[in-house]
Amino acid sequence: MTDLQVPQKKFRPEIEGIRAVAAFLVAIYHIWLGSVSGGVDVFFIVSGYLITTSLLTRVEKQGTINMTEYVMGLARRLFPLAFTVILVIALLSILMLPQAQWQETIAQTFSSAFYYQNWQLATSAVDYLAQNNQAGPFQHFWALSIQGQFYVTWPLLILLVFFLARKVLKTPVRKTLLVVLGVIFTASLSYSIYITNVNQPWAYFDTFARVWEFSMGGMLALLISYVTLPKAISTVIGWLGLAIISLTGIMLPVANVFPGYVALLPTTGVILVIIAAENGSRFGVERLLGSKPFLYFGGISYAYYLWHWPLLIFYYAYFDADVVTAQGGILILVLAFILSVASTKILESPIRGISVRTSKGKLAAVLACFMAPVIATGITWGAYVEESQGEVQEDYDVEDYPGARVISDGITPSEDKDPIPTSVQAKDHLPEFYEETECYSGLNNAEVKKCSYGDTENPEYTIALVGGSHSGHWFPALQEMSDELSLQIDVYNKDGCRFSDNDFDGQLNESCMQWNEDVVEPLIQDEPDLVFTTANVNRGETVPQGYINQWKKLEGVTEIFAVRDNPRMAEDIPLCVEEKGPEQCAIPRDEALADVAPWENTEGIPDNVTFADLSEYFCDEDSCDPVIGNVLVYRDKHHLTTLYSLTLSPALKKHIVNALEKIETNE
Repeated sequence: MTDLQVPQKKFRPEIEGIRAVAAFLVAIYHIWLGSVSGGVDVFFIVSGYLITTSLLTRVEKQGTINMTEYVMGLARRLFPLAFTVILVIALLSILMLPQAQWQETIAQTFSSAFYYQNWQLATSAVDYLAQNNQAGPFQHFWALSIQGQFYVTWPLLILLVFFLARKVLKTPVRKTLLVVLGVIFTASLSYSIYITNVNQPWAYFDTFARVWEFSMGGMLALLISYVTLPKAISTVIGWLGLAIISLTGIMLPVANVFPGYVALLPTTGVILVIIAAENGSRFGVERLLGSKPFLYFGGISYAYYLWHWPLLIFYYAYFDADVVTAQGGILILVLAFILSVASTKILESPIRGISVRTSKGKLAAVLACFMAPVIATGITWGAYVEESQGEVQEDYDVEDYPGARVISDGITPSEDKDPIPTSVQAKDHLPEFYEETECYSGLNNAEVKKCSYGDTENPEYTIALVGGSHSGHWFPALQEMSDELSLQIDVYNKDGCRFSDNDFDGQLNESCMQWNEDVVEPLIQDEPDLVFTTANVNRGETVPQGYINQWKKLEGVTEIFAVRDNPRMAEDIPLCVEEKGPEQCAIPRDEALADVAPWENTEGIPDNVTFADLSEYFCDEDSCDPVIGNVLVYRDKHHLTTLYSLTLSPALKKHIVNALEKIETNE
């Protein structure tokens, strides 16, 4: 059986031009349009085309791939610039970024250095507790991480196909590889369409939802020799391909619908350009893309991609801006170009001249010199942040930091005290039950989990804390009173969920609805004295019917204690307070709270419900404040800090005691 035709080995200048266009588009869309262009999809298919061509040629000539030389050659090409940019970003982040962003930035330092940034961002995209993270200066490394994972796994795939074709199947190598790539393409694209529809934020960063793009490039490399078109048609499809590449980000909301089948658009554009260049013409697009300016910019496109994003993020930080002016954008583009030229010439080019065959030791030492400062900086920075976090509620002084007790206990706070927890501490201090994954259900996990706290040996009362994070952030207040009242606290918590049989027009996912079905039965079996949950959502002026329906299922079994939802702020509070001060982060009371308690506007509330309104501990007559009694109220826009929740305990205890006395009276 004859094999596929081997394409003529030649330099493809149009590919350098495609890289130049993609890199420039990525920067333009990021800077001025505040969106993504689909340019990374262009990089992926080009990488698939080039690496498949290179590796297949190597394995056919040598019968193997020297993985040591391959990986070192890859590191020689990628590491000098990548680790230089990572180090510069880390150092500038320490100097310029607010401490509220340090924890996430440190994590991204390591995920960028070790090429798993995309998985970290995917996890953050679906982690309810991490969804308020700010865009960081390392975020663009997600695409490089996927490429790095591809570069490492692709030679293993080709080696496996080569072995199977030669030793097992006795089939032509290229045809066998074409079939394998076709299977990978079909499986990955099918998965990509599915996961994009089900969970698009995760899909955007999912390697498996992107593999089809690399496979598509590989299949193009195998079949390009068989494509012969008239020059007129080549001219038309070449320019059409460039137009598709350039306009995808304008025509489609790429950030919200990619990858899925929609990503076929920019990848098809790349294929059209390469096919057109294979059958070039006098007026073909390859003349433009293969011109000296495009070739030069394509040669520095990797560096340009690396530099443009951190320059943009630090522009925002330095000028305290949300948008980039025309002059500012031009400045970023020019600085990125200058840095790209300098770093490519000074760092990349000389190191690429070191032989991976004859100078492995020298090359390894040079690469280690780039990696070591990044790792050392990340470790040192992380240790500093971890030490500074501490356990703020173990030894805080109530007189200096009374929090909500300025209202409940009439304590006058000390003046000239910086609020606690600090912005670094606030982000990482969560209620205790979040420390154990078996004590709460994640965003897409429908399993009902229960953990008990407080007086679990011989409790006088049991309170079931039921719902999502807006129920969960009251846990420290309940735990603080548990000894005095002899309370057992049973936690039934699910991220991004509410105790409701209604999904709020799709706001609550399927796993939340399933969890709500399943959680009622254990509550009936355990018969807690109180089910602690929320009474409304945000500024909602009525009690949601889905809440009432769940409460009715527990009539005759247990009492419901429903607390009015806390106000939601306009900005991320730790970040806002650190950058602007507390006064600038407050919001008017009437924007955050309805004038009348929601249950006063609601009919059909069952008799087993007791309501509590603690709004006075968040807002005075005029405004809702981010800092009360020298304590930071929120750890993001709307979740309470652990410390402020703890200081709410005396105020909450009065309501809890009244509810428990009501139970005893009824008995």
